[in-house]
Amino acid sequence: MKTRFIIFDAYGTLFDVNSAAEKYKDKIGDKWESFANFWRTTQLEYTWLRSLMKRHKDFWQITEDSLDKSMRVFGINMAMKDDLLNLYKVLSSYPEVGEVLKNLKKKNVKLAILSNGTPALLNELVQSNDLKDFFDDLFSIESVKIYKPDSKVYDLPVQKYKVKPKDITFLSANTWDVSGAGNYGFNSIWVNRSNDIFDNLDFKPKNEINNLTQLLDLI
Repeated sequence: MKTRFIIFDAYGTLFDVNSAAEKYKDKIGDKWESFANFWRTTQLEYTWLRSLMKRHKDFWQITEDSLDKSMRVFGINMAMKDDLLNLYKVLSSYPEVGEVLKNLKKKNVKLAILSNGTPALLNELVQSNDLKDFFDDLFSIESVKIYKPDSKVYDLPVQKYKVKPKDITFLSANTWDVSGAGNYGFNSIWVNRSNDIFDNLDFKPKNEINNLTQLLDLI
């Protein structure tokens, strides 16, 4: 597969969204993973609902709102809220990410992130994980004030690079994002980290990988 543009989703694809709660699991207890999953699901639901209602809040505000609800649902001491939020700013990247990006950079392709995250959040994530030198661009939905999978989001790299959607290889661990990008016209690859079942959203990716290391065999 030949490509000059490789674009990654951030949350769940490059960065482990559960790592904030995991770092606090001794205080949260055995329910930390269920809590982390509920927080993430609520966060995504809020992005979609706010897009539909045309009541935009940036991703950091949504992350806080969804955390507040999740902590109340799971009965977690609200005194931990600020600490959990701050940990979300420095989520851990998955173990293979750095080495994969290093190898891709040698292939002379443009690398970028296309994310719901704010520019400040994305910058802090790549810097805290020592990944900032690998990316040519960090695209945030804040440019268009609406969340994925709206086509305005996928337009961002197409407009910047002046290419056709089919020229862009896009990777995400989120099936709805893979479908959104694929229906838009990207060559969409599913990073199936959890051995999940793909959604029925009028798109099936040609390629499915379990981690980003397998991308090197495709490029």
